[in-house]
Amino acid sequence: MAVKLSSLTLSSRIPKWVPLIASMSSISCANRIQAVPEIDQTKTPPNDNEFEPKFQFLRNRLMPDDLIRVLDTTHDLNSAIKVFKWASRQKRFRHTADTYFRVILKLGMGGKIEDMEAFCSEMVREKCPGGEETLIALISSFVKHRRLSEAIRVLVIMTSNGYKFSIIEFNGLLGALVRERRDFREILLVYKEIVKAGIVPNVDTLNYLIEALFELNWIDLALDQYRRMSKKGCSPNSKTFDILISGLIARNLVEKSVVVLGEMIELECEADLSFYTSVIPLFCSVHQVEEGMMLFWRMRASKLVPDLLIYRVLIQCLSESLWLDDAINLLEEMIGCGLTPEDDVFVYIVKGFCKLGKFNEAEFFLKDKCVFGTDPHNALLEGYCTAGDFHGAKVFLEKIFDRNIIDNFSWNILVRWLCENAWTSKAFELLSRMIVSSFTPDSATYSALVIGNCKLSKCKDGLELFHQVCSKNWVLDSASYAELVETLCQMERIQEAAEVFCYMSSNGCALKSSSLDMLMKGICVTGKVDEAIRLLVLACYSGTSCTNASYKAIMLGLSKLGKDSDILVVLSKMLVEGCILDVEAYCILVQSMCALSRTEDIARFFNLMVSEGLVPDSETVATLLSCLTKHSQLHTILTAIGKLASDGEILNSSMYNLLIIGLLKEGYKSEACRLLDLMLEKGWVPDASTHGLLIGSVVSEVPHKEAVEYENSCMQDKIGNILAEGLRET
Repeated sequence: MAVKLSSLTLSSRIPKWVPLIASMSSISCANRIQAVPEIDQTKTPPNDNEFEPKFQFLRNRLMPDDLIRVLDTTHDLNSAIKVFKWASRQKRFRHTADTYFRVILKLGMGGKIEDMEAFCSEMVREKCPGGEETLIALISSFVKHRRLSEAIRVLVIMTSNGYKFSIIEFNGLLGALVRERRDFREILLVYKEIVKAGIVPNVDTLNYLIEALFELNWIDLALDQYRRMSKKGCSPNSKTFDILISGLIARNLVEKSVVVLGEMIELECEADLSFYTSVIPLFCSVHQVEEGMMLFWRMRASKLVPDLLIYRVLIQCLSESLWLDDAINLLEEMIGCGLTPEDDVFVYIVKGFCKLGKFNEAEFFLKDKCVFGTDPHNALLEGYCTAGDFHGAKVFLEKIFDRNIIDNFSWNILVRWLCENAWTSKAFELLSRMIVSSFTPDSATYSALVIGNCKLSKCKDGLELFHQVCSKNWVLDSASYAELVETLCQMERIQEAAEVFCYMSSNGCALKSSSLDMLMKGICVTGKVDEAIRLLVLACYSGTSCTNASYKAIMLGLSKLGKDSDILVVLSKMLVEGCILDVEAYCILVQSMCALSRTEDIARFFNLMVSEGLVPDSETVATLLSCLTKHSQLHTILTAIGKLASDGEILNSSMYNLLIIGLLKEGYKSEACRLLDLMLEKGWVPDASTHGLLIGSVVSEVPHKEAVEYENSCMQDKIGNILAEGLRET
């Protein structure tokens, strides 16, 4: 398993999150193992019944192979440690790399990492023959069993003690970390250990790093690592370009992926089969037909054999791009290679002919290729209907009926088209022939007929068909479901629309959001807000998305019922669902908070609304001004009021008067004066109470002598001047 890493500048200092290995003193093997932390016997006591017989066996024949057999059959970890320590204390016994391997592996697999590390370090210190190979084998075993944290601990012990091994072992661990999508810091740690060990990364190492960077969406860093490969003595290979192109296309960076593909061709990089199998479908999925075909021909030139998937996606892409000659040539080549096309391959080509209006050519193509599947023929039927050529569709239906290439869906295509165009009577004629021809109407047939009746506003007939669907435990398709609900709402048959919604939702069918909005509004208008809230739960169950309109209908309904305190609960649900409040929702909230006299919430919602550039209606502004004036809290919306006053015409003269008087009473005289300035600029004259209150407030703060000078001099206060002149004239 090759690893893909790139050249990152790494600190020579071990990061804090790297588990440090405690330094070991040069004590004997027996003493070192004695120093391994004892297991808390009160929590996990050794199994004495298993432990004692093993001692008896080993006392008479203590050899490494015998100890290994005992360790392998000891399932209790504490007992295994106890046996291992006991063997260490025996005078004529010395542990081998194999005995260490067994106990270390057992502890690592059991999650006893501290004990595992201690025995690893002891084996290294004791310089057991084959210790290096044993540590490598441990890393491989832990990787195989997806115990990657344990593998990293063993790796750190190896490199910290000067052991070196090939880049292949490093890459094995690195690749496992990338595949498991582990924390990038662990990946970086392994790369750092490569550097510490003096091992030169290869292209596989760098590939793993690039792949990890893509997983983090660090696209620029990943591309930078790719472009710096040559500085590390590596050349990108087929896997490199697979990672790059796949990662870029997955993140909608198609143009960059095309550039990288061009660089691959310039470098004359030889691609392998897995590259083509991965990348060709990706380019086809984003309609890059030229790149897909270019890679296909390069694949053929490399003597690689395309599989069924590659032919299929290329034919689909060519047909959707209306390159029908190329698609047919590729189909013939595919058949020539002994591959049998599925029906959907023929469907792609037929749909391409239909888009071009070449219905005769499509019919000839199906005959020429001896196609007998119903799906390609139904695709041509749909093409006729989509083009509005019902006569052509009917003639073609006769042909495939005579050839016995017909199924229920074939009839339903024509029935549906007639119903969608409000030709319900002709649809019933065709339905009669369908039944006579031994084809049984199914849920798709009923769905079409429901649409036909709704188009003619025949709610009663549509509901009757729906009840028949229910009796058969069928469900309508999404389009007819939405059509029926909307038609019932338009005819003010809200309760029946709700019944349709309940049945369909309980069967996991989602309703179009706009249809749900209409239903919710209709229910709330009738005052049944509790029922609307109950339907929200069903909507969530069925996967129906609730928009602002549905929530606003409920909020407005609660407000009209005087249940303003419940509106905040609806608001929290909206925010959890990620809905963005619009001006109407804000106005409902402000009006409701005014009804509850919650001045803090009034100010909060009003300030948020204005800060988002939303302009409330004059009724909402008048209500909140009246409420905040009563509670002397007008100053809490000064910024928002200033923005409204300067940007729009929402505030009228009575609102200005209310604001000026209220702010003066709250002690905000300069702000009141600024509003009076704006009021006068608009040509509005303050009422007498505003005049008197403002002038009285200004004069009362000035000594008598200064007041006379103030009146007789050229005053700097523009508002005061105007008011003084007005008073002298009177």
